[in-house]
Amino acid sequence: MANSICSIPFKGTPEQERQLKRVIEEHKEQPGALMPVLQAAQGIYGYLPIEVQTMVAEGLGISLSEVYGVATFYAQFALQPKGRFQISVCLGTACYVKGSGKIFDKISEELGIKSGECTPDGKFSLEACRCIGACGLAPVMKINDEVYGKLTTDSVADILKKYQDL
Repeated sequence: MANSICSIPFKGTPEQERQLKRVIEEHKEQPGALMPVLQAAQGIYGYLPIEVQTMVAEGLGISLSEVYGVATFYAQFALQPKGRFQISVCLGTACYVKGSGKIFDKISEELGIKSGECTPDGKFSLEACRCIGACGLAPVMKINDEVYGKLTTDSVADILKKYQDL
């Protein structure tokens, strides 16, 4: 089982760093600059690892704890990288009563990751969501933009296998 510490090393590029520094410079003097800078940073890197949070804190002249506090408070920010294939399992009422909790547990077991984590190879990430809007197909999950409905724990391995070979 993967632990909650990210096992994928940070791989920022010099170009990404230049982009982030430009964004910081553009917002530096504006009140409330932290939110738009973090949003842009996540757009550049895909998530907000400690290395990026540190660059933001230093660039804006604020504490790392303030950056971390905002990054962890808002659900829109991710501190872990997302996988190439992002799996979202609906745990909303309609899906949950039809067994989506067991589906989620099966995916977690198959991939060896928990909610919010990414497989060490960067291929899959897993998260729970509240509603995909396909309640008639419950239980439902999405892998990137592909919706899978009427799931069973037995169908999980076959669906994941389609992506493991890509």
